[in-house]
Amino acid sequence: MVFETAETGDNLLEVIARAQDTLRKSDRRVAEVVLERPAEVVDMTLAALARAAGVSEPTVIRFCTAIGCDGFRGMRVKLARSLAFARTTSHTAISGADDLDTVITKIFDFNLSNLNWARSRLDPAQVAQAVDALAKARRIEFFGFGASGIVAIDAQQKFPLFGVPCGAPVDSHQMFMTAEMMGPGDVVVAISNTGQTREVINACKVAREKGAEVIAITGADGPLLRYATVRLVVETLENTDLFTPTVSRLTQLVVIDILSVVVSLRRDEAHHERIAEMKSRLATLRSTGVY
Repeated sequence: MVFETAETGDNLLEVIARAQDTLRKSDRRVAEVVLERPAEVVDMTLAALARAAGVSEPTVIRFCTAIGCDGFRGMRVKLARSLAFARTTSHTAISGADDLDTVITKIFDFNLSNLNWARSRLDPAQVAQAVDALAKARRIEFFGFGASGIVAIDAQQKFPLFGVPCGAPVDSHQMFMTAEMMGPGDVVVAISNTGQTREVINACKVAREKGAEVIAITGADGPLLRYATVRLVVETLENTDLFTPTVSRLTQLVVIDILSVVVSLRRDEAHHERIAEMKSRLATLRSTGVY
């Protein structure tokens, strides 16, 4: 969750408006386009924004740096956050002056806004490819570290219900050894919000060399995608360099739920009956305490 003060510039539109008079003339042209058409700018490419402002692409990048953003993508994410919340900086950011009810409201609003943002950018065609690969897999391994490792373990709990051997190695050496033993027909689901986790990337490279398919669930265009056969880019409104990656983890869990549900729907009636029977017996254990 984003624990910021108003001074950190959570509302990028306000930051740009305040800084407009101090910017270079060419940078101000970019600022004018962003302030006039913020929703369009969120979906623009670097080249498109440069054309709209009548400036060069390096000028756009310079403008992004001048308003405190880490490049063009960072500017788009901050702008999206401002639009998603549609509030002033002092209202969206959590401060020590907030009471409990306010903190609860802001955290829920932040997560709901982020999930809506991620949903609008999830590529259904890539989701369909991921489902196809998982539905026919003879074995599935989930790779992830840290917060993404938690998602991998959650996924490993769901997918054995489909009668397919599943694993979620959390040690880097185990992950590498698991990748070495994979082959055609096997599927890796690699989870990394940054797309730059070295151990996960190395394991995926090996798995691809052995003939396995690799489904990447990532929040950014990073090195992990080089070794992915299916690319699920799940962009979030979170800066994981500064804040606890709760939002990215929740979004990844939702994507795993989508994949598991659709794979389950692909199974035949006999499979659904087995799942129903298992859940019925599990409910009995929970209610009686008999093991």
